[in-house]
Amino acid sequence: MTSFDIAALVPELNRATIGARIDNVYQIDSVTFLLKFRQPSQPPLHLLFEAGKRIHLTSYILKKPLKPPAFCMALRKHLKNGRVTGIQQHEFERIVVIKVGTREGEFQLISELFGEGNLILVGPQNIILHALVYRRMRDRNVLRGEVFQHAPPSGRNPLVLSRQEFGEIKLLGRLEVVRGLTRFLSIGGLYAEEILLRAQVEKNVMCESLTENEMDRVFEQLKQILSVIIAGNISPHVVVDEKVELVDVVPIPLKKYAGLKQKPYMTFSEALDEYYVETTMKGKAIKVAKEVDRKLTKQQRILQRQQEALEELKEKEERNRRVGDTIFAHLGELQLLLQKIMDEKSEGKLWEQIVLSMEKEREAGHIPAFYFHSLEPQRLTLQVSVENLVFPLDLRRSVQASAADYYAKAKRAESKLKGVEEALQETQDRIKELQRQRTEQVEETAKPPIKKRKKAWYEKFRWFRSSEGFLVVGGRDAATNEALVKKHMEPHDIVFHADIPGAPFVLIKTEGKAPTEQTIRESAQFAASYSRAWRDALGAVDVYWVTPQQVSKSPPTGLYLKRGAFMIHGSRNYLRKVPLELAIGVMTVGEQPVVVGGPADAVSKQTSTYVEIVPGEHSSHKLAEHIRHLIAENVSRALQKRVFEIPIEEIQGFIPLGKGAVRSKS
Repeated sequence: MTSFDIAALVPELNRATIGARIDNVYQIDSVTFLLKFRQPSQPPLHLLFEAGKRIHLTSYILKKPLKPPAFCMALRKHLKNGRVTGIQQHEFERIVVIKVGTREGEFQLISELFGEGNLILVGPQNIILHALVYRRMRDRNVLRGEVFQHAPPSGRNPLVLSRQEFGEIKLLGRLEVVRGLTRFLSIGGLYAEEILLRAQVEKNVMCESLTENEMDRVFEQLKQILSVIIAGNISPHVVVDEKVELVDVVPIPLKKYAGLKQKPYMTFSEALDEYYVETTMKGKAIKVAKEVDRKLTKQQRILQRQQEALEELKEKEERNRRVGDTIFAHLGELQLLLQKIMDEKSEGKLWEQIVLSMEKEREAGHIPAFYFHSLEPQRLTLQVSVENLVFPLDLRRSVQASAADYYAKAKRAESKLKGVEEALQETQDRIKELQRQRTEQVEETAKPPIKKRKKAWYEKFRWFRSSEGFLVVGGRDAATNEALVKKHMEPHDIVFHADIPGAPFVLIKTEGKAPTEQTIRESAQFAASYSRAWRDALGAVDVYWVTPQQVSKSPPTGLYLKRGAFMIHGSRNYLRKVPLELAIGVMTVGEQPVVVGGPADAVSKQTSTYVEIVPGEHSSHKLAEHIRHLIAENVSRALQKRVFEIPIEEIQGFIPLGKGAVRSKS
C-alpha cells in the first residue's frame, strides 16, 4: 500500500471503528493479524493487518490457529475490551496508528507497512511493550522497554509542503524527476509517475533541468490529488487488464490506468479486501505449485535413474544368458581352444608366442582358433568371439563352469530387475499422486475464503423456522427479552412463555397468517427447552401462549418489574408437559455451512444432517464439539473441512444454558 492509499483508507477506518471495543485479536500466520471489533446493535467488524503489506477491513472468514502465538496473546492481554479512540496515519508515511483506550490508559498499536513491516504495541508511557520483530538500528531501536520512536521520514510530508520548499527538488541535480519525487516526498513510484503524467512533464527530465513552470504544474497536480483524497472524494476501484487479471487497487482514478478496465467499489476497504484476497490466494497457489513441482522434479530424476538402471539390468540379463547359451552351443570348439592354449603354455611357450600362433590359425580359418579374439595373460583371461559376441573365459576354469557363471549373473540381474521394476512403479505412482495433489492443492489454495454471511436481525436472539416456515424468535437473557417484546413484538404475533421462572419470551412472527397446531407445538417446545427447566434437567414443563395485547410492562400499583419481565393479563392457553428436546444441524447457504437449531420436526425440514439433544451431563463446550464431530461424519468430504471450521461458539449458541447430551443423530 502507498502513502496515498493509507491517507484514503484511514478516514474510512475511523468512521467504522471509532468507539468500538476490541472483542479479540487473532494471528492468522506469522505476519497476518485480525482485530475483531464489536459495537452495540451492529455486526462485528474485522480489521486485517499484514506486516509490510496491507491493512483493511475484511468480510471474509479466515482460518484461525487453534493455539495463538505468544505475541498474539500479549496483544489480547492489553487490548481486549479496549475502546478504539482513533486511527491515524503518521505524517504521510506508510504507518497506521490505532489508539485504544483501556483502564490502564491509552495504548497504541502501530502497523508499519514499509520494508518487511512490523506491528508494535506501545504502552501509555510511550514504552514499547511488544513487537512482532525486534530490531536494533542506526537511527532507532525497536526493543522491549525502550521509548518508542517512529522511523525517520522517508521524505518531505506533502501535506504541509509549500511551493517554495518544493523548489528544493532541483538540488537533486542529475536525478530523473520521477525518482526525484519518490526521494524528495513520502510517495511511491506509482504516484510520482501519475503526478508527472497529469502535469505533462516527462519523467526522465533531470531535476536540475526543471523549469519554474514545470515545477508549478507538478506541485499543483500533487496538491490536487491530495485534496481529493483528504476531502474523502474517493472513487475506489480495482484495475484489471484485458485478460481480467488484477493489475492494481486504487482509491482514485489514475491516468496511468486509463486504458484498462475499472471495477468500482463502495469503500476503499472493500476494494482492498477483494484485491488482496485474490492476489494472496494466487500467490499461495503459485507457492504450493512450486513446492509440489520441486518434489515432482526430484521424483522424475529418480525415475530417470531407475529407468536407466532397468535398461542396464535388462541388457546384462539378456547378454549373460545369451553368452551362456552360446558357450553350450559351441562347447566342444571352445573346450578345444582352451585346451590348445593351455597345452602350448605347458610346452613352455611365451604368451606372446601363443597369441601369434592363435592369430595365424584364426586367419587361416582353422577351428578352434577361429573363435580366438585376444588374450589377457595378467588376468589369465581368454577373450573369444562367437556369433558376433565377444566375451571372456577364465583359463583356470572349465568352459562349463564359465557358462554356469554367466547363467548365475543372468539370474542375479533378473532378480534385481524385479526390485527395480517395483521401485520404478512406486516412483511412477508417487509422481501420479503428486500430479493429482498439485491440481487439487493449487485449486483449493486458489479458492478465496468464504465471505462472512450477513446475519439477519433475529440472529442475535434465539430463533428457528417452523416446519411451516414461520419465524420463531426468543430472548437469550433479560436484555434480549426486553428488546424482543418492546421492539419486535407486533399485534398479530403469538407470545409463548414456559410456566417456570427464568424462561424467555418467544414470538411467532405470523405476518398476519394463522399458524397451525404444528407450529404452535414446535414453538412451545422451543420455549420449554430454552427455559430454566433445561438447567434443572427436567424432562418436560408446561408452556402457555397469549396475544401481544395481553403483555404489558406496567405492573400493579406498588410493584416493580425487573428488566426482561412483563405482566400477562387475561386467560392463558396452556400446553401441558411439553418435552425438552432440540435438534442442531448444518445447512448449506452457498458454499458456507450455517448452523440451525430448534425442534427436530422443524430442523428436519431444512437439513437432513442434524443431532438431537436433551438435558444431560455434558458441558455446553464438550457437547458442541461432539455435535460438530457427529455432523462432520455425515456430510460430504468437500463440506467436512468447512464443518470443522465452524466456531464452537456458533454451535453453543443453539445449546440451552446448562448441561446436555446427544439423544440421536440423523
